[in-house]
Order: sequence, then structure tokens, then C-alpha cells
Amino acid sequence: MKNVYRVSLLLDLYGQLLTQRQYEILDLYYNNDYSLGEISEDLKISRQGVYDNIKRGVALLNKYEKKMLLLNRYLKQKENLETLLNTIDGIDTANMSDDNKNKIKYIRELVVEMLNDV
Repeated sequence: MKNVYRVSLLLDLYGQLLTQRQYEILDLYYNNDYSLGEISEDLKISRQGVYDNIKRGVALLNKYEKKMLLLNRYLKQKENLETLLNTIDGIDTANMSDDNKNKIKYIRELVVEMLNDV
């Protein structure tokens, strides 16, 4: 998984556990694609201060993930739902009754809804 995407997901999951300043810096850097210079200018701190906050913030996010495994569970759940959807789509419904076809369609709609919620 690409590091930027991973940190962005970790920030969504654990961001509220960071200080407000760390969250703000990580959000600008990972979610809004600001450079170190842009962040330092906006927040009136040195580029080194921005870099240090990013480094500490990412380390904390990784520490939280190591203990709570929320991202791991999220990714596993999403993978399982995608596998389930592919399995449903692979079912040959040609010889099924209309009732069973409707049940398959309903199950598929539920899985798609669950995928959209994750």
C-alpha cells in the first residue's frame, strides 16, 4: 500500500488521538498535498519543525495501529466484501428460479451498500 494513502487512512482512524497541531500538520501534508515550505509558511514555524511534527505524528499513528489494528481490520473487511461481491457476480443464475435470482440480487445490493460504507 502506498505510504501516503496508508498514513491518510491512519490519520482518519487515529487522528483525534494526536495533538491538534500534529493533526493539522499531517492533514495539510498527507491529505491536502502541502509541501513542508507551504506548511511552515502557513503555520509560522520552521520547515524543520514541520518535518519533526510529521515524523513524530506518523510514528504515533503507527504505534496506535500496532496496538489497535483498526486499519488492518478495515482493509481485511474491505477485501472480504470485495471477494464476496466477486463470488456473487460469478454465480450462474440462468437456471435459477426468479425467487432465487431476486435473493441473489438482494444479497448483492447489501454487499455493495456495505462496501460503500467501509
